[in-house]
Amino acid sequence: MTTKSAFSKAFLDQVQAVLLADKEKLEAELGKFTTQSQHTNGDYDATFPEYGDESDENAREIADYTTNKSLEITLENALRDVNKSLKRIAEGTYGICKYCDKPIDEKRLLARPTSGSCVDCKKALTDEL
Repeated sequence: MTTKSAFSKAFLDQVQAVLLADKEKLEAELGKFTTQSQHTNGDYDATFPEYGDESDENAREIADYTTNKSLEITLENALRDVNKSLKRIAEGTYGICKYCDKPIDEKRLLARPTSGSCVDCKKALTDEL
């Protein structure tokens, strides 16, 4: 059973505003070099650049596509985390550690609004204890 968030409405509104701004920024960045997948919601596909038919242009196309593909994956993951956090706010479960079901410290959430785990659980997961 998931614990309900005990944070104030003002705090949740503040975090939600940050998350919505991040979402807008991530979607705009993805829009510069990707198209949104028609088959999967929230999935983007890097577009293959067309610079010409010369071998150096073809090499540049491949290099740019490879760079854009890895950037696409990074931005998609960040956008997924933002959307999950917004969903948790809407459900009333934001700020609750998904591992121990205890509240995540406000300072951690302000520093990283997409955090889904408390510091202790994150340390345990990454063997930092």
